[in-house]
Amino acid sequence: MNQLHEPLFNWFLLLALLFQLSIVVSLTCTFVLKAAIKSARFWRTPVLIITMKNIFSFLIAISLILVTGCSKPATEPIVTPESDLSYAALTVNGVNNGSLTHNYISVNTTIRLSFNKPLKQSSVNSSILFNAATGTAVPFNISFENNDTTVLIRPSSSLSGFTNYTIIISSGLQSISGTSLKNSVNIILRTGIDSADKFPLITDNALLDLVQRQTFKYFWDFGHPVSGLARERNTSGDLVTTGGTGFGIMAIVTAIHRNFITKAEGLVRMQKIVGFLKNNARTFHGAFPHWLNGATGAVIPFSAKDNGADLVETSFLMQGLLTARQYFNSADANEVALRNDINTLFNAVEWSWFRKNNENVLYWHWSPDYNWEINHAIKGWNEALVTYVLAASSPSYSISKMVYDNGWASNGNMRNNNIYFGVQLPLGPPLGGPLFFEHYSFLGINPFGLSDQYANYQTQVINHTKINYEYSKANPQNYYGYSSSSWGLTASDIPNGYTASSPTNDIGVIAPTAALSSMPYTPIESLNALKFFYYKLGDKIWKEYGFVDAFKLSDPWFANSFLAIDQGPIIVMIENYRSGLLWNLFTSCPEVKTGMRNLGFTAPYL
Repeated sequence: MNQLHEPLFNWFLLLALLFQLSIVVSLTCTFVLKAAIKSARFWRTPVLIITMKNIFSFLIAISLILVTGCSKPATEPIVTPESDLSYAALTVNGVNNGSLTHNYISVNTTIRLSFNKPLKQSSVNSSILFNAATGTAVPFNISFENNDTTVLIRPSSSLSGFTNYTIIISSGLQSISGTSLKNSVNIILRTGIDSADKFPLITDNALLDLVQRQTFKYFWDFGHPVSGLARERNTSGDLVTTGGTGFGIMAIVTAIHRNFITKAEGLVRMQKIVGFLKNNARTFHGAFPHWLNGATGAVIPFSAKDNGADLVETSFLMQGLLTARQYFNSADANEVALRNDINTLFNAVEWSWFRKNNENVLYWHWSPDYNWEINHAIKGWNEALVTYVLAASSPSYSISKMVYDNGWASNGNMRNNNIYFGVQLPLGPPLGGPLFFEHYSFLGINPFGLSDQYANYQTQVINHTKINYEYSKANPQNYYGYSSSSWGLTASDIPNGYTASSPTNDIGVIAPTAALSSMPYTPIESLNALKFFYYKLGDKIWKEYGFVDAFKLSDPWFANSFLAIDQGPIIVMIENYRSGLLWNLFTSCPEVKTGMRNLGFTAPYL
């Protein structure tokens, strides 16, 4: 039974019982009176009889009144209390997702909140609390639709991108009839990309200059004050990186070429770096460790057993040093001395010793405490092609083509030749792996026109990059923010860690170095990415040393870190795109030409 009708029913039942009781009393009294009249002469007096008749008539009248009072017309309507005011629906920019939480909304947004009854307009403003996650109140305007059952909330100005907001509708909201909102409504809004330009538009050449100049500051302003070597990252203190320093040396050459610094300034810095490497840095069979103390030259272990030589990092360092040697080519005594010191460092690396008992493969690590226990053979396809090229180029400790074929190329087992996203990949793992495979060795080695028995390397670097681009554009994992302008998976910092991102290891993190360092291979796609990173995300990722290391737009996260091995390829590969400077310098080395020819490479510059 409806709760509203239950009290009425109980009252009706009580009156019916009283009516029945009155009938019984009336009949009983009548019977008793008649009996008394017949049996007692005394009771037959006219006055008493009249009195008794009046009592009987009174009881009958009371019964009739009770019957009349208890009766209600069968057709009388039931009156129900006023219903509560309640929330009905929410749309944000025309989208109703069935939830009070909306993610990645536009920074220019309209919120429509509908209720089951017309609203009292005077109660609306004071019942809405609109705040950013920081607690800052958001000014807003309101209007009404659908006979005042829908309230429109519009922020007075654009919201901030990648920011959380809350809207609370309190029980102070009232309907026209005066009923209050039964339950408060809590709305969560998360904004996405703010498409407004964060900086004034400039020409493409000016933008490339700006990016190279700002990125160079990482190596120039933030280079270690004692050694001049590149710190591993912006939080590394005395910890410097061997490979990252090689990239930084190439950045110094670029900066002189672009007039960011003078050649004299660059020469002084190079003398500091080379002098420290020659006189202070610890080496093992001529090879450098991954990390050094930039003040003392002592080894800083990269991992538990990696406290000795790192041949791949050494090759990145030598790539930079040989490039600088070719650049500082005048008869000036200081430049002559610099070249001689670089030759001493290069010639001291015992490349062939790292074959570990003359095996036909090079090994990545050797430790004075653990010897070859890491046991990591350098096999392709990955970032280490330049290691084999330099090993073949050494005047003192050269390797043969057999080591290259059996070791690096695994006699052809590094081939892939499968098609991904309509693009054939000559070499490497499924979908190509992280993009630094096509960057680190090719800071100095020019892949254009380069071939050997295993691949056309121009095809390799371009197609790997296109696969990475097409994967990001297709976005099979539906990460917010991936697009034709926001792409590039490679090794970088990630939230609470570091990983080598790739299409087979995709956690939604994009590293600017991936697309920007691919500019020689995909100039249109890379330039579009650069413009997006700078103009659209610049307020989040453009900082004192160029672009931060990485970002994630779904569950927004923006790194505050800079890494030498990611910043270096940006400035160097943009320059190779613009002028081919570093390619021309490195491949002009007589030793490199000889080494590459001995490994079976052909190219116009060989």
